[in-house]
Amino acid sequence: MDDRNDNLILLPVLPLRGLVVFPKALIHFDVGRKKSISAINAAMKNDQLIFLVTQKDAAENDPDITKCYSTGVVAKIVQVIKQPDNSTRVVIEGKFRAGIVTPVFDKNCLMAEVEPYPDKKFKHTSEQLGLMRAVRLEFENYVKVAPRVPNDIIFKVASCKSCGELADYIADNIVLDYQAKQTILEELDQTERLDMLLDILINETYILSIEKDIVQKARDRIEDNQRDYFLREQKKIIEEELGEDDNPSAEAEAYAERIYALGLAEESENALIKECKKLMRMPYGSQEASVIRTYLDTVLDLPWNTATKDKISVTKLRKELDKSHFGLAKIKERIIEQLAVTKLRGSQDGQIICFAGPPGVGKTSIAQSIAKAIGRKSQRIALGGVRDEAEIRGHRRTYIGSIPGRIMTAIQNAGSNNPVLILDEIDKLASDYKGDPTSALLEVLDSEQNNKFVDHYIDIPFDLSNVMFITTANDVSQIPAPLRDRMEIIELDSYTREEKFNIAKKHLVPKQLEKCGFTSKEVKFTQSALYFLIDFYTREAGVRTLERLIGNILRKCAVKKLEEEQETFKITDKEVLEMLGHKKFTTDKLSAKDEIGTVNGLAWTSVGGELLPIEVAVMEGTGKLELTGSLGDVMQESAKAAVTCIRSHANSLGINPQFYKNKDIHIHAPEGAVPKDGPSAGITMATAIYSALTRKPVKRDVAMTGEITLRGNVMPIGGLKEKSMAAYKSGIKTVIIPKENEADLEEIDPVVKEKVSFIPVTSFSQVVPIAIVDVPVISEKQWNAAADNTVTTKSENIRQ
Repeated sequence: MDDRNDNLILLPVLPLRGLVVFPKALIHFDVGRKKSISAINAAMKNDQLIFLVTQKDAAENDPDITKCYSTGVVAKIVQVIKQPDNSTRVVIEGKFRAGIVTPVFDKNCLMAEVEPYPDKKFKHTSEQLGLMRAVRLEFENYVKVAPRVPNDIIFKVASCKSCGELADYIADNIVLDYQAKQTILEELDQTERLDMLLDILINETYILSIEKDIVQKARDRIEDNQRDYFLREQKKIIEEELGEDDNPSAEAEAYAERIYALGLAEESENALIKECKKLMRMPYGSQEASVIRTYLDTVLDLPWNTATKDKISVTKLRKELDKSHFGLAKIKERIIEQLAVTKLRGSQDGQIICFAGPPGVGKTSIAQSIAKAIGRKSQRIALGGVRDEAEIRGHRRTYIGSIPGRIMTAIQNAGSNNPVLILDEIDKLASDYKGDPTSALLEVLDSEQNNKFVDHYIDIPFDLSNVMFITTANDVSQIPAPLRDRMEIIELDSYTREEKFNIAKKHLVPKQLEKCGFTSKEVKFTQSALYFLIDFYTREAGVRTLERLIGNILRKCAVKKLEEEQETFKITDKEVLEMLGHKKFTTDKLSAKDEIGTVNGLAWTSVGGELLPIEVAVMEGTGKLELTGSLGDVMQESAKAAVTCIRSHANSLGINPQFYKNKDIHIHAPEGAVPKDGPSAGITMATAIYSALTRKPVKRDVAMTGEITLRGNVMPIGGLKEKSMAAYKSGIKTVIIPKENEADLEEIDPVVKEKVSFIPVTSFSQVVPIAIVDVPVISEKQWNAAADNTVTTKSENIRQ
């Protein structure tokens, strides 16, 4: 025990990260840890000897003795150089092996008593010489496949005299992980150490030769600058070396499994499997493989077998539609009918519905409400300005950047094969040299064909027969006839004043209150304020402008609430005027008294009905007829027909039959800059002419609409609902309408029916006593006799 203690050496310990130092090795490295620098300084103060030992865990930043291997190397510090970054570079020469016996406490650095393990001197046997020769030969093989090895190392290996020296030198100069080098360092028997190194050399040479073959094969296939492709090729060569090249890739197998799981038709399934086989034969990183992969992902993401279950309850559906939209009774009834049939049949009847009407009346929103009410997903496809057929049918995959068409994209986004697809603004489709998208829609909207719709990109049939298509349009005449023939057109009229009021009260005001952060208790709109907004600040068929104005008022209330701390607001006519400024429009006003030659006509516009006064002046002249007021061709012809009607019935009407020779007639429609057209002002102009010729006033509270014929018959007109609302707003008490429009009175608002009296007529003779003050009733016999006399006279003139 005493003899052993005499061999112990007290040395500072320097732990090394991932580095193993062997005896006789000259090495330099940087030291940065505080304790390591202290160990260097302690060694320099003594005899420059230091004990180098490797950490067990290279990530450990402040290891103690127990966290280092026990076997290391006693080394001598040859040189110490201070670096600018406060680290220290040392040059050290390994001397001999040693092992830690006892750690010694030192607050500055690690210290330990170490026991030297010097190599024993002995003569080599034939077995050891053969082993040394075998190691040198294997080292030569290693040099052939390893990265470039310096010549001086090769020379030194050849000049090593002992097994231990040869093992240490080779282990120190080949690329090994530090655990393997530590194993060699800990082996004290020289023969065993060299034998261990031989096994390591053989294994490393084999691995390096395989790696070199893989690298070489990959380099033969690709260019040096294609790094990503190079890595993929390496992977492929590895699979070939392992004998896995005959099996399909995992990716292609995954695609094939998903395809079989869909249960598609045989032709479609075979087409997709064919794409999978192409993918297997292509390099992973090739452009064509990427195209096929994108195609398969797109096709497999389609909801081939996914459908939402309809929740059709007629009662609930009616309540839901009434809750979300006011009015639109005709549309709601048609939708309920179709869904009732769908529930009874178990499948939909395939009818395509087109909502046609002016902007802002709720075409798109009611379509979305229908989808919500029956539990289907909905997607809106905006067709305005689409002029490329590929937008509908998709692009063929031969083109770069090709994608599916809008129909298949909407199906994919909906996530079900039976959504509600809203084709918005179908009348705005255009065509150019790229094709006609309208023609592409023919198959989509044909219930007899769309069960096998083929998108150019998807290139296999997809069943669209379960999709509910709802289209919208502003102008039906702009839809091509073949496409229009596939749809059932449901006209949406412009909203009446009462409908706008109810929509504002029940929908727009609550919606805008929520948007602006108010409650119904904080801001209240009076009924008169809403009517005031409708009458004097909007001229529209829908309610979009009305909603914007309500939002404008609420934003001004929000500013007042924050600045003036006003808590509640009551919006009246006065507040509307203050917040929005002067009135933008004025209502039609009746004249204060009955006037000669002025009659109240009724006109339909896209934003509702209007009062259309017709003025007639009769002057001495030569029988000229003057028409002013920006009248269209149809309206000008209607005026001429009215003059002829009066002239042919002059005797029964009590008018001088020669008025067309000595009187000039001027017919004018006020607001001359506004274009006007249509035949419905025929009886209005005839009445005004009669009044002007007889000098008898027209009742101020009577309005009329109807087309007139040469014989004085009153023909039906359109837009009676809007025209009646205009009469009601203007204070008209009596409205004369064609007898054939009597059935349309069912659509008139109940409020209008209560305040306005509607009188149906069949001929102009019935109009005169109703509209003209103090005119006796003209019998039908007198009226017809006058017409027959005119016709007879004309016939005799022709014969003569």
